[in-house]
Amino acid sequence: MTDPVLVREQAVRLGVFFTILTAMAVWESVAARRVRTVARLRRWPANLGVAVLDSLLTRAVAPAGAVGFALFAEARAWGLLQLAGWPAWLEVIVAVVALDFAIYAQHRAFHLVPVLWRFHRMHHADVEVDVTTGARFHPVEMLLSFGLKCLVIAALGAPAVSVLVFEVLLNATAMFNHSNVKVPEALERVLRCFVVTPDLHRVHHSVLRRETDSNFGFNLPWWDWLFRTYRAQPEAGHDGMTLGLEQFRGAEESRLDRLLTQPFR
Repeated sequence: MTDPVLVREQAVRLGVFFTILTAMAVWESVAARRVRTVARLRRWPANLGVAVLDSLLTRAVAPAGAVGFALFAEARAWGLLQLAGWPAWLEVIVAVVALDFAIYAQHRAFHLVPVLWRFHRMHHADVEVDVTTGARFHPVEMLLSFGLKCLVIAALGAPAVSVLVFEVLLNATAMFNHSNVKVPEALERVLRCFVVTPDLHRVHHSVLRRETDSNFGFNLPWWDWLFRTYRAQPEAGHDGMTLGLEQFRGAEESRLDRLLTQPFR
């Protein structure tokens, strides 16, 4: 019999994806943080097209996804948590935090290693940053990220439920913290103590490399504090900063074919 966690996984992830996408798109329309200079119609088809390709390719390579791999590892008692004998709720928390750190470390590696940066820079080449930027990752990067998650899941013995929680959180927070939304200042100060906010992550998309190489966190901001990669504000301010990369600013670079071939150019 198919595990109930696996049965619900795709429905939960798709439901959360479209809910957050819609909510953030409406919020951006009602209360944008920065004035939009490039029409959504020019950017969104390719950004969302990449997200569809990523999903199809990952499912083609691993139909059961990361949750299915976690079930596979659980059945064979792989990983440290299988030996710990901790309560289920504690294992879930530990696994989610550990996976979040793994994504932080992976993110830094994709900036530091030139061949990895070639694939990751497609994400950074977006000249506007909004909710769809949070889904714009090169398929090769997505496959490499999937492989890393599987290694961490196997080594940790992460419960399948924790992997599902993490995957949903990662997708939701990626769209939230890339959104072009205005968060009240008082709320912003509180939120950025516990989660990566849009203002915090926008610094990471600055055209200045010293700002690009900061604020690597997706869910939790704590790793940036701990490893001294935290930058509170952009030098030019959020209204004055330039987003994207210097070498990929032409209108044609927003096309799907140009996004997919960018690492090889």
